[in-house]
Amino acid sequence: MRKDAYTVDSIIHVTKRGTRGMDIVRDDADRRRFVKSLFFLNDVHSDPHWHESTAETGMFERPAHWPEQEPLVRVLAWTLLSNHFHLLLQEIREGGTAKFMQKLGGSMSMCFNLKYKEKGSIFQSAYHARAVTEDAHIQYLMFYILIKNVLEMYPGGLAKAYLRFDDAWEWTKRYHFSSLPGFISGEHSPIVDMADGLIADMLGQRDSFKEEARELLSAHMSSHGKEFQGLMLESW
Repeated sequence: MRKDAYTVDSIIHVTKRGTRGMDIVRDDADRRRFVKSLFFLNDVHSDPHWHESTAETGMFERPAHWPEQEPLVRVLAWTLLSNHFHLLLQEIREGGTAKFMQKLGGSMSMCFNLKYKEKGSIFQSAYHARAVTEDAHIQYLMFYILIKNVLEMYPGGLAKAYLRFDDAWEWTKRYHFSSLPGFISGEHSPIVDMADGLIADMLGQRDSFKEEARELLSAHMSSHGKEFQGLMLESW
C-alpha cells in the first residue's frame, strides 16, 4: 500500500486494483452497483446493508429513514475498468478518504463474494493514493483518469482510439461507468461535485475539451506519460 500524507483540502489520486489482476466487476449489474457505491457510501452515516436498503429506491434515492447525507470526500472524477478503478478526490474532513475507501473496498468485496461464492478481499492491497498540488498535474490526472483509461477500452485499444479519435470520442460518451460523459453533456451528477467550477477549471470549457484531449493524447502516446509517472500510480 502506498499513500502520501495529505490534509483537508488536499486533492488525491486514488486507485485500487483487483488481486492478481482479477476482475473486480464481471457484468453491468456489478458496474451499476459500483456507481451506486460511490454515492451511497460517501457518507458519515453507515448502513452495512445499504444495498438491500436501496434496492427498492431510485438509482440515487436515499431511504427515507436515513439521516441527511454528510459526504466523507468530494468526488472530482472517476472511472471504473474491469480490474481496477481510479478516483480523483478532495479531502473535506480529516480521515474522510481513508474511511470512504475502507467502506468502498469492504462493500465491493462482500457483494462480489456473495454473488460469485468467492472468499477474501478481491483487491491486491488497501489502496494507493498520491496527493497532487500543482495545477498542471491535476489537469493531467483528469485527462489520465477520464480519457486515457476510458479510451483503453475502445475496440482496438488506445492506439486505435488515437487513429480514429473522432469515433473514439463519440464512443466515450456511451461509456457510462466514468464521470466523463456527464462532464461532456453538462448533465448533473449526484456523485461528482461541480459546484464551485473547480472541475471546469481543471478541464477547460466543454466545447474545447475534445481538442485539448486530442492534443494531450497525441503528446502522451509518444512520451508514455514519463513526466507524470509517479502521479499515475501504475505503468502506462
